[in-house]
Amino acid sequence: MDSDAAMSVTVTPGAVAHIMENPSPNTDTEAVPEIVVQVVDLKPVGARLSFTASDGKDKIKAILPSQYVQVVRAGNLQNLGLVRILDYTCNNVADRPDKVLIIIKCEVVCKSMDSEIKSEADKQEEEKKPAIVLTPKEEEESVVVFKPTNALPPAPVALKPKQEVKSASQIVNEQRGNAAPAARLAMTRRVHPLIALNPYQGNWVIKVRVTSKGNLRTYRNARGEGCVFDVELTDEDDVIAVYGEQLRVLVYRLGTQIQATMFNEAAKKFYPMFELGKVYYISKGSLRIANKQFKTVHNDYEMTLNENAVVEEAEGETFIPQIQYNFIKIDQLGPYVGGRELVDVVGVVQSVSPTLSVRRKIDNETIPKRDIVVADDSSKTVTISLWNDLATTTGQELLDMVDSAPIVAIKCLKVSDFQGLSLSTVGKSTVVVNPDLPEAEKLRAWYCSSLKHFYFLVLSVILSTLFLDIILLNRYDSEGKGTSMASVGSDMGGSRAGGARLMYTDRVFLSQITSDPTLGQDKPVFFSLYSFISLIKPDQTMWYRACKTCNKKVTESVGSGYWCEGCQKNDAECSLRYIMVIKVSDPTAEAWLSLFNDQAERIVGCSADELDRIRKEEGDDTYLLKLKEATWVPHLFRVSVTQNEYMNEKRQRITVRSEAPVDYAAEAKYLLEEIAKITAC
Repeated sequence: MDSDAAMSVTVTPGAVAHIMENPSPNTDTEAVPEIVVQVVDLKPVGARLSFTASDGKDKIKAILPSQYVQVVRAGNLQNLGLVRILDYTCNNVADRPDKVLIIIKCEVVCKSMDSEIKSEADKQEEEKKPAIVLTPKEEEESVVVFKPTNALPPAPVALKPKQEVKSASQIVNEQRGNAAPAARLAMTRRVHPLIALNPYQGNWVIKVRVTSKGNLRTYRNARGEGCVFDVELTDEDDVIAVYGEQLRVLVYRLGTQIQATMFNEAAKKFYPMFELGKVYYISKGSLRIANKQFKTVHNDYEMTLNENAVVEEAEGETFIPQIQYNFIKIDQLGPYVGGRELVDVVGVVQSVSPTLSVRRKIDNETIPKRDIVVADDSSKTVTISLWNDLATTTGQELLDMVDSAPIVAIKCLKVSDFQGLSLSTVGKSTVVVNPDLPEAEKLRAWYCSSLKHFYFLVLSVILSTLFLDIILLNRYDSEGKGTSMASVGSDMGGSRAGGARLMYTDRVFLSQITSDPTLGQDKPVFFSLYSFISLIKPDQTMWYRACKTCNKKVTESVGSGYWCEGCQKNDAECSLRYIMVIKVSDPTAEAWLSLFNDQAERIVGCSADELDRIRKEEGDDTYLLKLKEATWVPHLFRVSVTQNEYMNEKRQRITVRSEAPVDYAAEAKYLLEEIAKITAC
């Protein structure tokens, strides 16, 4: 900016001192005075921006919110620029006496000044020092010349008088008389936006709405039994003002989401308190880096609430944060099969099944289930299983209106390989019928655009029986309801349920897996293989004793029978289930794969009980012949690659998730497509 414009703005005298005296102002009840500071030494630190806030006299380390990264990248804020602080907090730095200013909300006053603003005392001190001038490079010798500086200091700038501000305690004492507990919490503590939270902050209060609530689950590990549940919290949308030289831009920011988890006593305490859709004030929680394998929201941190956390309902609050979706097309669900990542789907309901009762293996409890089939504009359908209350309430609603082709937006679905590929709700899943979303409107337009074409085809067939010529039949493209849509699971290779999945989309050679020891370090990765079984070791432990009810491992009882820890009962008999390794080969390499019961039964050709009978009754020769018959047969495998640690050494573990015999027609088609890709290059 020009020098005249630069002189028209300046920093607020004593701004840093005021910030240090008021480290956490209550912006709801306390008027924040004019605070303008200069940005010095601006630099990125991780996902945020760090700088030194200067008022010309004092300085303090400061951090800008992550949403201002785009403002800096766009050049609207540069080093030596000026910002007006609208909301902030000061935090102590661990093991240091210094404080860090965390700016929650600010405005850009000037994107860049010509120089750093300094106090009059600093200017006079610099004027006393002689200026050092170096001669140009082209001269033969560098001569240092001392010149006194006779330039007059810049004219003083008129400053606004300091506003008289009531303290937070005075305002609270005036207003908190008959206030409800949540209102008192709001008045006595400043509400922090979720985007400003970090693990190094001290006390904070957030105002959030529960946008997803999971079920109260029990678990058992080496430390004993316990219970856990989690909620997804979303704070209010916000508008950020960004100032340029001659332009003021308002940037709309959707509410930030975070996942909060509660264990044991905290889970029992807060599970009945949290209700879906209600607004709460929450404090005294802790934050940590989010575990990528389990998080379901886009936030670098996750929250933990123990029994000492404070949760109070904010009655009368009306803000409704928009549920944030990350929709995945149905034909792109394949890479998510078998992973821990949950997906969001939007689609048109094609059919709804009656409610079924399913007995859960883990506790023999009967729970309701209902299947719905949805389609999207990828011209694919997928079956979604609704469980528990979603099956009886939302599922019945969909059954009553299925003829009108309702659109559903479902958040947090688990992708499984059942029937090739299917989706299933979990405890935190939410289903919205006919949502007010752009994606839903686009899907509705796609689906309805073909109704005229669909009716035209029906009329054409009727008229054709009357020997009338129809000349317009080929003028329409088939879309939406008139389109023949196939299940996404039908394209997954095997003809039987649970068969091969995506065998022709991410095919690799064994050498591509074995030559990369870093595969599967962060999370499991999935590939498809075409390989031959070259060896099944006959002397390995090929099976384990399993409970006939839940298939979990059993142990021999002291008296007789077998004890199942999962069912907590003693049975007279048990079954055998495969757990084995096989060596497979392809033209590039060989590797050992781990197999479980379902895949091993299809490969060996009999159950583990039958193979054990053959070994005991018919002898080792028949047993070895049975295993040899399964070798040197080509198979299509879907495998996962993970990293396991054994004897302090990390090793790859390749596990078969699905198996299918080779469909030679499909295989030939795949090879021709690969050849065409190579020749096209």
